[in-house]
Order: sequence, then C-alpha cells, then structure tokens
Amino acid sequence: MKIRNHKLEGVEFQPARWTGGVITPEIVVLHDTAGRLEKGNSARYLRDNDAKVSVHFVLERDGTIVQQVPTNRQANHAGESSYNGRKGCNGFSIGIEIVNPGKMTRIAGTGGLWARAWWKEDFQDGHGVELVEMTTREHGSGVWMDYTPEQITAGTLLLETLFRDIRTLKDITTHWYVSPGRKVDTNPLFPLEQIRAKVLGRDDPAQAAAEAGSAPSPTATMLRVVTAGSNLNLRRWPSFNPNVIGSVPNGTRVPAIRSGIFDGRAWTLVQFDGREGWIVDSYTQIA
Repeated sequence: MKIRNHKLEGVEFQPARWTGGVITPEIVVLHDTAGRLEKGNSARYLRDNDAKVSVHFVLERDGTIVQQVPTNRQANHAGESSYNGRKGCNGFSIGIEIVNPGKMTRIAGTGGLWARAWWKEDFQDGHGVELVEMTTREHGSGVWMDYTPEQITAGTLLLETLFRDIRTLKDITTHWYVSPGRKVDTNPLFPLEQIRAKVLGRDDPAQAAAEAGSAPSPTATMLRVVTAGSNLNLRRWPSFNPNVIGSVPNGTRVPAIRSGIFDGRAWTLVQFDGREGWIVDSYTQIA
C-alpha cells in the first residue's frame, strides 16, 4: 500500500458527494458504520446522501477498503467534536468507517445470545458473527458484534500506510473519544490500544500485562489439549474478551512457553501452527 496524490494505490476510489476544502490531517478518527453488513451498503450511503455525511475510507467485513475522499480534503465524518481541546475534528482528521452494526439490544431467542440492530435485523452469536454483551463507562450497556480478523488486518495495514506516508499524522482515536456522550463508536470490542501500539510504535498494554503476570515454563514442557469440544480457542491475550486468533484441535500436543494466573484462572502461552497464543490450563494436561 502507498498513498500517492492523497489516494491509496490499489484501492477503488469512489468520489464522495460531500468533499470539503484542503486540510492538513493530524489525527485519524475511527468509526462504526452502524449499518447493514452487506458489502457496499454503507459505502453507497456515505458516497452520496442528503445528510451531508462523508468519510475518507470505508472498511468492509471482508477487509476490502474503499476510498471516497482524498486524504488532504475534508470529509464530514466527526460532526460536533474536539480533540485535546481543539474543536471541529473534520478540519484536521482522516475518517475511517468500519462496517459494524454498532450498539444492539438483547432479545429472547431459542438459545444462546441474540441481538437486534436498530434496523430490526436479528443476529445470533456463533452464527457467522461473534456477539458480546457488556457495559463500559464510555459506551453504556449493549450487545456488540466483534470485528472480523480481515478488518483488523486490513485496518492496521491502512493505518500503517497513512502514518508512513502522511508525516503530519500524530494519533489514532475514536468517535466516542472526540464526541463523548454523543457517540459510542468504535464499539468496546475494538482493540484500539493494541493497534495504536503497533502503528505508533508503542508498547502493547495487554501484551505487557501478560508478560508481567506470567513466568517462563520449564524447558521442554508439553501440554495436551483435553476439551469437551473439538477445539480449544487460542487467544492473543490471557482473557475471555474477544481476542481469538485460532483454535487447537482436541488431543493436540503443544509446547508451553509461559504461564500465569489471570483473573483467577491459570493460562499458558503455547505455540501452535506457527503462532503463539494463550490457552486455558483447565482444558489441558501434561503430555
């Protein structure tokens, strides 16, 4: 990826109807589309609407990126907003809309967690999407849909490209941060601090906490996965928050790297299929 003439090479450019004057971008503001998940739905609306809304980039569920405003032109994505005391974020920011339904309400279903979006479409956890019911100070209470691995990968690459090629950029933030009390996107499942750490070259706080709270396992320790299901989730951090990066089949032997107690549970960092991740000790035994 590379930015040339304020456009992202290799990415479809769909000129937005509401494009403003020249700006010098200093921050990137991340948003949820709070719309339907069908590919192209939100991009079509943001490209041409009567609400005078626009955005620089749209990030689809499959990781596809569409650009609609050049990076040196104003897009109307943040509305009433301020960043560290400076008002009117549209005048100095790049906006990225991530396709996600936003806050949903829990509904009664035939089993598991069900949620209803504002346009009355219902979703069930585990049926193509991962849902979590949770409350935070910034977002309030709701049911939230996790972002896809493709979105996180493509979004991180997009941000790395922007910060490499646009030297005036200084920070990555969210709509809820620049418009507190008015907006709640991105949702609480978005790994903001981890992405900021990677893109801005800062320490990953979750990784640092895992490192500090664990100790190296004895050399050559092997664990065997023993779970009631067919697979055991492999997680980026020792936490049940949505951070699954893969799964380990039942009966598989894996080398233990580090172990520790987190929130009262024993976890071990293991290596499987070319990557490192954390698994819960209660579903393992010494091999």
